[in-house]
Amino acid sequence: MPENKTKPTIESVIAFLNKIKDQQLRDDCFQIMEMMEKVSKSDPVMWGSAIIGFGTYHYVYESGREGDIMVIGFSPRKQNISLYLMGGLKNIEDDLPKLGKYKTGKGCLYIKSLKDVDTKVLKKIFTKAYKLALHKK
Repeated sequence: MPENKTKPTIESVIAFLNKIKDQQLRDDCFQIMEMMEKVSKSDPVMWGSAIIGFGTYHYVYESGREGDIMVIGFSPRKQNISLYLMGGLKNIEDDLPKLGKYKTGKGCLYIKSLKDVDTKVLKKIFTKAYKLALHKK
């Protein structure tokens, strides 16, 4: 079985975020980091070269493939901020209409900026996703 490409590293999260040239994006990412840190009660960890994750979730697919990934995390991208929720989006569907401007992917939320969303709703989503992912274990 192939190994996961996305693994925790010892790289500095703060150094990574400080390299973001766009001031607003950098500020948003520091705020998201603080929110996720409070929700998860864990320190941020770089997963691969561009994802900041919190907690560890062990998964096993029906195929037998298994591995570890962050429970919640995010990555600043050129187009948007990717928010990774290992509990999936189905469990937070009721909160999405109150969030503001966002897009979705398979297990991700995409936002352009924190000014486009209700941060109280976003924190609630992080909390719910974190707790639900841990209960799936």
